[in-house]
Amino acid sequence: MEYRTLGRSGCAVSALCLGTMTFGNESDEKVAHAQLDLFAEAGGTFVDTADVYSAGESERIIGRWLASRPAAVTEAVVLATKGRFPTASDPNGAGLSARHLTRALDASLTRLGVDTVDLYQAHAWDPITPLEETLRTLDGFVRAGKIRYYGFSNFTGWQLTKAVLLARSLGLAGPVSLQPQYSLLVREIEYEIVPASLDAGLGLLPWSPLGGGWLTGKYRRDQRPTGATRLGDNPARGMEAWDRRGTDRTWDVVDAVQRVAEDRGVSMAEVALAWVTDRPGVTSTILGARTTDQLEANLRSAGLHLADEEISALDDASDLRPTDYPYGPLGLDQRSRNLSAVKS
Repeated sequence: MEYRTLGRSGCAVSALCLGTMTFGNESDEKVAHAQLDLFAEAGGTFVDTADVYSAGESERIIGRWLASRPAAVTEAVVLATKGRFPTASDPNGAGLSARHLTRALDASLTRLGVDTVDLYQAHAWDPITPLEETLRTLDGFVRAGKIRYYGFSNFTGWQLTKAVLLARSLGLAGPVSLQPQYSLLVREIEYEIVPASLDAGLGLLPWSPLGGGWLTGKYRRDQRPTGATRLGDNPARGMEAWDRRGTDRTWDVVDAVQRVAEDRGVSMAEVALAWVTDRPGVTSTILGARTTDQLEANLRSAGLHLADEEISALDDASDLRPTDYPYGPLGLDQRSRNLSAVKS
């Protein structure tokens, strides 16, 4: 297992992170604890959860694991959770207000059985709460010792940049990370979000790096999924729904991943995870698994680095083919000419 600093902080985390959205839902407590044991044995230190995962049960399961394992195991864990989405039916039961975040964090600490979480993340942008209120609240958590660092999830480039600059201007603790969806199938964050994160020195924590299972080779072109898979259970499931994601581009990417995997003698999942983990700005890639076998297979990507020609082949197959402006050929040419004029 490799280790990297969490953004510009001094906190080291494993380059693979155990995501726990399945805990208490697709993975019962016994399976969840087995996954945590396996992850720790493999050298994994970074564990990510959220208050809304299985209505808080994911945090409770992690808390019971932390309480039942030797300190030599649990002291290495860098623990991350999130708050933002509804956890109560009252008007203040959601959002990034001081009132909701304070209650949400206290509830998470109780479920996890800890006094402090290492990383607390705003789970999504809040268009209602003034950003200054949110940032002052997060800074207060740091000063109170309830959290060590904070970050964001699912923020756009302008939202991220605004938050970074506002925290800096107010003299508040700044964010260290951003958790976006990122995979060979979802590269749109490279337009603005990745550059904004790199500029701010934030570590990227990609979620859904396997595209909801599409990049593992479990699905076949023109063969609607059935059986015990996420899309087999529900073909219309979320962003990875069969009819939404089953495009020619997706199948081109799947084919490219398969070719690299066969040439390397590794699984398609290992290739897809290695590609994401070595993208610019990535600190740790979040693994989501329903079973210990799935997690064990994904952990085999630890330390795998693709050759330049393999990365180029995957980049070409997954290219978003943007229109001319501002991200296509004419936009790039325009920026290059402007840069040349400045240099001359």
